[in-house]
This record gives sequence, structure tokens and C-alpha cells, in this order.
Amino acid sequence: MTSPFTEHLLGWKKADKTGRVVPNFADSDNEQSIALAGAMLDHLGFTRSLTEGLPPKPGTVLEHRVRDDLSTSLRNIDPSRPWQLDRKAIVTSFAQYSHLRRVDDLVKQSQELRVAIGRDYLIKPDVTVGLEAPDSRTDGPFLHAAVSCKWTIRSDRVQNIRHEFIQMIRHRRGRQPHLVTVTAEPMPSRIAAIARGTGEVDAVYHIAFESLAHAVATRGTAQQQDDWTECVEQRRVLPYKELATTLVRW
Repeated sequence: MTSPFTEHLLGWKKADKTGRVVPNFADSDNEQSIALAGAMLDHLGFTRSLTEGLPPKPGTVLEHRVRDDLSTSLRNIDPSRPWQLDRKAIVTSFAQYSHLRRVDDLVKQSQELRVAIGRDYLIKPDVTVGLEAPDSRTDGPFLHAAVSCKWTIRSDRVQNIRHEFIQMIRHRRGRQPHLVTVTAEPMPSRIAAIARGTGEVDAVYHIAFESLAHAVATRGTAQQQDDWTECVEQRRVLPYKELATTLVRW
């Protein structure tokens, strides 16, 4: 259960520090990350040699691929709904957050407000799924989902995701959008760091779910296996291919 673009993004590269060949989505300073990512590539059928044509900035490419894939998939599954897919669209352009435009105008005019409030409510999710408003009373399209694309997961990225989604939960007017993360991270412990929580993130969708499950079962430590089982059984981690279907049902 991989995404339709997984095999175009993953592969083997030469590590900058050591010069050895490592998976391009592994933490090259972490042997367990390399082992799990390598087992994933084995499962996907990659040979253990340099992969040609890997994107130099896979995180950015992931954002574009997710946007394009969801745009096609959502329209194919349910062509009756007016889907609007964007990348880096500011949340104030959507109905639930349009009131923040007025807030921002006031904040920009007052140094005291800028200091007291800040402007971290002006969020630009990696990918947005909008739905055209059904009537003219709504200011802008409705934000149906916000997707944070994280090629890999580190502690700072976890905090960024949580912070942005908390702001979106707090400042919305109307129904909350589906708030999810898409990743290629090979370490279940790092995935669990964002999948666990108090509801800031609805779910984490993995672009190589089946291969990671195989890698954890065959090469993972007991702790990695426990973390993976917990997140999967709680449906906190899901195959990427379920995302479009979920958005159509939701």
C-alpha cells in the first residue's frame, strides 16, 4: 500500500559525511533509521546501489506530489464536489479563518498588539483541500483539510506541526478541517511522537506503509515494534492511499 509516487521519491544516495550509500529518507547519523529504511527499499525492490534521478529536495517534491495526487483522486472519486487543491495557501483565504484578516489589519497597525499577540495565526499549510462555498454568505471557500508534508520527522518538525494545527483549532469559526501529516519517516518512534497526542493531528499517513510494516517486523527493535503496533491499532498511522477516500467520506 504505497502512494503512486513513492518509488519516484525514495532510493539510495551517498551520505555527505561518510560517503557510504544510505537511503535518502534515513537519518544518516542513526544506524537504526538506516536499517529500517534499507529494509523498506529492499521490500520495494530497489537494488543497493545509487539511485538515479532522486530529487535534491524531496520534501518540496512531496508537497507537489501530494497536492497533484489528491487533486486527481478526489475529483475521480467524487466529481460532484467542487474540490480546490492548493499548496501554501494562507488560511485567511478560507471561510473558517477569514475573520483573521481583520485581526491582522489591527495587529499591523499596533506595535503593542504585535508584541502581545504575534502573527503566528497566519499559517500556510503545505497542502490545502478546499470546497467551494455553497452560498454567498461565506467569505471564501471552506477549508476541508490541511496536510502537513514532512519528508522525515525530527523533534523541531513535530513542534512546528503541533503549533500550526493548535492555532488552526483555536482560531477557526465553524467546523474544524481534517488536520493530517504525510511522511516517509522510517522510525516508528519518531512517527509516534506526532501520531500520539491530544488531537492536534488527526492522523499520520505514510507513503510506504506496507514496506515500513515489513521493515519493522523484520528489522525493528522491540520498542520500534511496540510503537508501530500502538499507532497502527489506534489508527493514528494509516496508508497514504486511504487519505483521499477518507476526505471524500468526511
